Amino acid sequence: MSIVKKTLLFLVVMLTPLLAPAQVINDPATQQTILKVLDSIYNLEFKEADILIRQLQIKYPQHPIGPILRATQLDIQYLPLAENKAATSQFMQSVAQAMEFTKKMLDKDENNPEAKFFMLTCHSYLAAQYHNQGESLKAVGESKKAYSYLRDGSKLMEKIPDFYFTTGLYNYYVERYPIDHPIVRPFMFFFADGDIALGIKQMDVATRKALFMRPVANYYLSHVLLKHETNAGRAIGYTKYLVDKYPDNPLFAMTYVESLMLAGRYVEARPYVQRLKTMPNKLVPLAFNTFSGMLAEQDEKDDKEAATYYQTALKQPFNEGYTKEYQAFAYAGLARIAARANDRTQAKLYYKKALSVGEYKSLIKEAKAYK
Repeated sequence: MSIVKKTLLFLVVMLTPLLAPAQVINDPATQQTILKVLDSIYNLEFKEADILIRQLQIKYPQHPIGPILRATQLDIQYLPLAENKAATSQFMQSVAQAMEFTKKMLDKDENNPEAKFFMLTCHSYLAAQYHNQGESLKAVGESKKAYSYLRDGSKLMEKIPDFYFTTGLYNYYVERYPIDHPIVRPFMFFFADGDIALGIKQMDVATRKALFMRPVANYYLSHVLLKHETNAGRAIGYTKYLVDKYPDNPLFAMTYVESLMLAGRYVEARPYVQRLKTMPNKLVPLAFNTFSGMLAEQDEKDDKEAATYYQTALKQPFNEGYTKEYQAFAYAGLARIAARANDRTQAKLYYKKALSVGEYKSLIKEAKAYK
């Protein structure tokens, strides 16, 4: 796959898996129903979501809102979706149905802002799924289709505030990606210029003004601040919104704990680490053991207990999109413990493993600083 195609795919895949519909129906009552659906989905109340989605599908049988919400539910309910073939098949069928309805909207009005957002959602979902399934050519094809709608959205932010998120995410990553991967810089002429500071500002606007993408904007902006900007303190505001509003969501809980831990706010993090222990999602064990190790090491100063937690974490399977960085945290923790024990060889080995997995700027700086 060419560098340009890889870059395009990365930019589009960053929009998923939490992409949700824009302002699609002017009826205030219907808008409230859609918001209730999304709140139910993000807080894992899937029976309630099922009922409300069926109501919308009965009321709007030829509208993409129903199948898009169904796809969103499947993506969260079976997180990580790519590991469940039956759910993935249902997801793809829902997206295909949404795309069929959206095409009819565009046939009637090719400049329909809502239809453009739905088409962006559909192509982004497909690109992400093909990417996760290792079907690179299909993923790139969907990314190319999504890109035009992504650019159209930058002109529609005032009409549909949810576009502040997609536009901000693009503006940020189209500049950030070549900074992190200099080899792609000569090929970036393919993309319109972005602006890192503006991108952060636009995503922040989306965390407050977006109607249906507010959770998504909070999640991805906090990720940007944690991974690239090394600003855990600012990220806490966004992750706290998520964990307060959706207390049963393991992904949001993990992100909140992460922001607290990286900000050194261990007392506040401790009860949320224990809450993670009770969540059944398969992503949680690695996160729980890594964070428990960080508490033992950095708050309790107990290297022996910390090492046990870190080693346990590393025995857990990790997911490329959600928990890979926690594996890197565990390796870095073991490296620090080895360094304090004057075992430089082991410390270097663990830092090397951390660098092979981790992408956070703070972790990379720490690992490379050890000599």
